[in-house]
Amino acid sequence: MEITVFDFIIFILFIAGTIIFGVSFFSKNNNANEYTAAGGKLPAWVVGMSIFATYVSSISFLALPGNAYMGNWNPFVFSLSIPLASMIAARYFVPFYRNINSISAYSFLEERFGYWARVYAAVCYLLTQVARIGSVLFLMALPLHTILGWSISTIIIVSGLCVVVYSVTGGIAAVIWNDAIQGIILIAGAVTCAVILLFSMPESPSRLFEIASEHHKFSLGSFGAELNLPTFWVTLVYGIFINLQNYGIDQNYVQRYKTAKSDKSARSAALFGGLLYVPVSMLFFFIGTALFAYYTVHPGLLPEGIANDAVFPYFIVHNLPSGVTGLLIAAICAAGMSTVSTSINSSATIILTDFFQHKKKLTDKQNMKILYGASFVTGVLGIGLGIAMMSVRSALEAWWSLAGIFSGGMLGLFLLGYMVKKVKSIHAATGAICGVILIGWMSLGNNGIFHSYLTIVFGTMLIFLVGFLLSLIIKKHR
Repeated sequence: MEITVFDFIIFILFIAGTIIFGVSFFSKNNNANEYTAAGGKLPAWVVGMSIFATYVSSISFLALPGNAYMGNWNPFVFSLSIPLASMIAARYFVPFYRNINSISAYSFLEERFGYWARVYAAVCYLLTQVARIGSVLFLMALPLHTILGWSISTIIIVSGLCVVVYSVTGGIAAVIWNDAIQGIILIAGAVTCAVILLFSMPESPSRLFEIASEHHKFSLGSFGAELNLPTFWVTLVYGIFINLQNYGIDQNYVQRYKTAKSDKSARSAALFGGLLYVPVSMLFFFIGTALFAYYTVHPGLLPEGIANDAVFPYFIVHNLPSGVTGLLIAAICAAGMSTVSTSINSSATIILTDFFQHKKKLTDKQNMKILYGASFVTGVLGIGLGIAMMSVRSALEAWWSLAGIFSGGMLGLFLLGYMVKKVKSIHAATGAICGVILIGWMSLGNNGIFHSYLTIVFGTMLIFLVGFLLSLIIKKHR
């Protein structure tokens, strides 16, 4: 079965509806507070769905089933760490940020350590977000190229500009409401696909679980103590640190805390968004396992050369009924667009608050001009980087290694400032330098001694310990 006119109609309606709905918020953005925080009036479930949709990019939509198809459920252990991180966020991070006057996640770092810390975190965040936009658009274009037959550059440009249009004009309210709708669409697409796979098995659905059990597909990985392998424990600790970083220092999440109409709503949103990801990610892993079982009993249906992450897109095009294929295409786009729109708006917010507003007081008109311009430029830069990745694929892995260095330093600084009241700027700077050196070595010259998952764990701990111990030693000396 190939793509039908009905599938294209569903896809086009989704894209057009997303843009029209997002642009409809344009008239409500009268000032910077409305554009960046929606006036603090959004309901908890919408903010929570937006947090969830930010978690699930188009990469996750395809990579998680691909991981389960190739191996087992070891990466699902990462999802199991999210409830702990979301509960810590609801209890500590949400009220902390809602009591800060600035919408920026990094104003706190300036209060604790000086403007250098705020600039460091803001620059690292902006570079990471541009790379994130480019990588999501590029990796979203790969399966859509297979499914739709369009060129990769066309998909990157068209999908990127669609997101830029409603992100620039609609502000954070358009981003979050569209995120909520897109989150519902991607869940509906995943559930539909899982049900079809389950009841496509010969004899009975139980055959799927029999095949998966025979091949140890539901294994969560080794419970050994090796540090150079992605064991259950290594993956779990990695997940805890990554998700503490997301909830504690990532502007994408912090900004959403500010959009909720009350402290209670913000806490509920943080919990809802994090906890929803657990069953949905389980659903994605189930799809990958079901694909393995499906093509095990139907080996002739999968051509040679189709493997790993390409299996799910092939199934979408050739084995789903008309209409459902269109829904799944829309779901893949929804997952990518929600991630990109979040990065665009949050980056514009950081550019305004951490650089322009820091210098002088601006009028509402000046604030809005900067927000519109920064949103547009961020989106265009992300599109350009996505196109550049077509010819330099190795740059993607190299960049994310550098992004790990940046993000590790950000999390370590935040935890140091948040938990150690007596630490000074020089202690934090020394700790950050030591931590970044360690993270750089583990990212670029580790040679397999430690698994890459432990990079952010060790780097963050070193930054914290160096800063903490220096504050104690110097205090005792004085």
